[in-house]
Formats: sequence, structure tokens, C-alpha cells
Amino acid sequence: MRVGVHINRFNHSGGGPAIGAELAAAGAAAEAAGVAWLSVMDHYFQMEFNGGAEDDMLEAYTTLGFLAGVTSTVQLGALVTGVTYRHPGLLAKIATTLDVVSGGRGTLGIGAAWYDREHHGLGVPYPPLAERFERLEETLRICLQMWDPGNNGPFEGEHYRLAETLCVPAPVSSPHPEIMIGGTGEKKTLRLVAQYADACNLIVASPDELRHKLGVLRGHCDAVGRDYDAIRKTTVYVGEAATEEKLDAFLHDMSGYAGFGIDTVILGPRVGEPAGWIERFAAPAVERLAELD
Repeated sequence: MRVGVHINRFNHSGGGPAIGAELAAAGAAAEAAGVAWLSVMDHYFQMEFNGGAEDDMLEAYTTLGFLAGVTSTVQLGALVTGVTYRHPGLLAKIATTLDVVSGGRGTLGIGAAWYDREHHGLGVPYPPLAERFERLEETLRICLQMWDPGNNGPFEGEHYRLAETLCVPAPVSSPHPEIMIGGTGEKKTLRLVAQYADACNLIVASPDELRHKLGVLRGHCDAVGRDYDAIRKTTVYVGEAATEEKLDAFLHDMSGYAGFGIDTVILGPRVGEPAGWIERFAAPAVERLAELD
């Protein structure tokens, strides 16, 4: 298993003026440690369980563009973009831009969105859940069409209509930037993974839950004729042992996930100064996790 780092706090002790330098340091530390993935949240407001709306929050793709400029090897993405936050044509263009300026290191992480407060707070429409999933599927279709150089024509959907699906320059990644769908919903989310995604991100509480969700995903893959093994599987570590004092406990937790084909376990430092945390915890975790089969 490889290690990813998900930066989800921006409450640096030095305030806003210190955030840019801290992000640059985190990017350097991640690459020095051999971290494979670096992501940020895509939210307008900080989440309630992570400090609340009055806490610091950066716009995701501006931040990823900055990280692209200070890194050279790590894969970059949002974990995950809410489908309601941007028009899909614009989102495809933004994801393409990230892929181009990073030299092919951009991932489009996407999901159905859920944080109602930030939608209402900034005046962004927040449709019912069923409609958000309809919009998610149309967005995936639009992105794939915009990344198809042989199809610049219109798109006609229930929720979105595009006269031209031009996307120039084309992505650097071939055939297109990786699409990662986040979520564990068995009827809709995992079906969309099977049908459209190159990668999935699963947040689960136990190996047994992971086994079950992967079984559901395999069933959807069989139903649509998709190669289950072609989908890159990632998971977010939700335990309490992601500190340098608890490395052995973390590895014990992760040992239960070995053998499931998880490519990357993603760790979220619960601090606004992640560079030091990466050096102290993520770096040794990279070496130790590589030993797990």
C-alpha cells in the first residue's frame, strides 16, 4: 500500500500570510517522504466537525494549482469535488488545466456533494439528493466527452446543455485525467464507479465493511462488463492512530486491510501545519506500509 496525504486544515498559527509557505513546505515534505497522493478538500466553508465555518478554508483548485507549481511527482486532486459547486463544462476545463500545468498529475475527484450550509451560505443551489446524483452522472459524461478529441459537439442532458464541448489544450494524461469517485453508496455511487471511474475512494470503519463494499463494486462491474481490477482502490484512514507516537498502532489497524487490493491509504493530518506532521509520521509510514501485502 502507498500513502496519500489529505490536507484538510488551514488554521496555521501564523494566520493567512503563513499558509502559502506552509503548503509549499508540505509539498516538499510529501515528495521527500515518497508520498504518492496529495489532496485538499473541496469546500467553501470548513466543516463543522473540523473547526467550523469560521475556521480557515481555501478554494480547492486554486490550492491544487499552487501545489502543482511546488511539486513534481505527487499525484494531485480534490477529495472530493462537490458536483454542485461548478458547472460541469467549467469543471472539466479546471481539471484539464490542473493536469496540464502539473505535467499529467491531476485527478478529478468528484462526488454528489452534501454540505448544505455552505451552499445556502454562498447562494449556491442545493438540489435534492436524487437530482444531485443525476447531475453527477451527467457531469461525468460531459467530462469524458470534453476529453474526447473526436467529439466537440453538443451535449444534451436533463440538467445540462452544452453547445460545444471544446477543451483545448487537451489533457496531458492519456487518455484523460484520472476520474476518482468518492463515496460508498451501494445503489448509485458504486454503480457510477463501475461505469465511469478510474479510481474510487472509500471511507469505511472496518475491514469487514471494506470487504462488503468491494464486493458490491465487483457486482456492479460484472453488471456493466467492467474490469474490476482496472479500478484503483483508495481508502481514507479514519482511526485515531495517525500520530508519530502511535505508528505501530496505525500499522496494526492497516494490517487488516492488506489483501484487499487497496492501492493507497490516505491520511489526514488534523493540524494546520502539515509539513512537520508529514516528516514525523507520513515518512516512516510510507516505508512500513510498503511491507504490507
